[in-house]
Amino acid sequence: MVLFEPIHALQVKYCGINMGRLALINRKIFFEYYPHFLELGLELSPFKLPLKAGILVCEDRVFEGLFGIFNDSLPDGWGRLLLDRKLMNMGINPNTMTPIDRLRYVGTQGMGALQYEPEFPLTSTHEKSIELDVLADECLQFQINDQDQFIDDLLRMNGSSAGARPKILVSINKQTHELRMTHYDLSPFHEDWIVKFRSSIDPQDSGPIEYAYHLMAKAAGLMVPEAKLFKSKIGPGYFGVKRFDRTENAFLHTHTLSGLLHADHCIPSLDYESVMKATYILTKSMAECEKQFHHIVFNVLAYNRDDHAKNFSFIMDEKGIWTVSPAYDLTFSSGPGGEHCTTVMGNGRNPGTADLLKLAVKTKIDEQKALAIIDQVKEAVSKWKQFAEEAHVSPNSIKNIGYQLCNVI
Repeated sequence: MVLFEPIHALQVKYCGINMGRLALINRKIFFEYYPHFLELGLELSPFKLPLKAGILVCEDRVFEGLFGIFNDSLPDGWGRLLLDRKLMNMGINPNTMTPIDRLRYVGTQGMGALQYEPEFPLTSTHEKSIELDVLADECLQFQINDQDQFIDDLLRMNGSSAGARPKILVSINKQTHELRMTHYDLSPFHEDWIVKFRSSIDPQDSGPIEYAYHLMAKAAGLMVPEAKLFKSKIGPGYFGVKRFDRTENAFLHTHTLSGLLHADHCIPSLDYESVMKATYILTKSMAECEKQFHHIVFNVLAYNRDDHAKNFSFIMDEKGIWTVSPAYDLTFSSGPGGEHCTTVMGNGRNPGTADLLKLAVKTKIDEQKALAIIDQVKEAVSKWKQFAEEAHVSPNSIKNIGYQLCNVI
């Protein structure tokens, strides 16, 4: 039975399986699971979109009335800027676009395991070889000189990735190491990566800085994706990270903390106590909570204050088991007004070891385990200069970041 008018509706798929139907009616967004999907017993968003029969409505307006699980599919920051500019070039006012409309442009090319039909791609999907230096220059020209001729290339390679910095999705041939546009299929012959470029307000060595943070996080014991610094002929290199939302055999369902809790990532809206409690409720595992605590300690001691709700994610496997995702977007950041986006027991300005231990006690992390994690992170952060020199960070950045880190640890 058709429940909604086709022009207002979208079909949602999970790993190619028909999951349910989204619709916009009288400015409200509704969703209904298909009966056969209910039988699978997979809770893809247990807090805000429970697995049950009947029509479900999103009553809050955090994401313009869209359920958080679907909002996770939408690009924001750089990706939304590109999409809006493309729409304006087509004579479409972006402000008239509903979340349902935007999901149609995501279609089958989103992050994670969800897809949307019918799809309305804005650009062709023909394969194209990639030269990173050329694309980096196009990103800067688009930002500085407002040059619209680059929109199609940049939009085509952005997918639905989130974040403010320019980035592209690429596939790397395992044999030839050639970079091509991302393949939206599964294959043992290529790997899928995200490559970041600097924005017009970033330092020249933003790529090496993030790579140094990756090395530091790895030494600190965090679970991080594979990453590397892609070479450049015109600059110090581009930071790239292997995508953790797909393997050779499967698309993996990922859910940000923002989407899970309907927490606005654009404004400080959470404390780390809420992050830890959500982690335990979702994963039902103290081991996963310890992994999350490890990430939190690194954010605090490594001065990563861009720790908003979209920078924490969870992965669900085919059996419905949730785990904390690898840590990502780890780099030096002063945060809004010099504070953490996510507070530590109410302290966003200058949290330290005492606040972290209070958090551990409050969320039932063993005190000795917490102290061991803090010491491990402190030791890694104390070696900032070593990691920065390995990543070819500029002497000035090494000095300035090192000064801030000394004040924290």
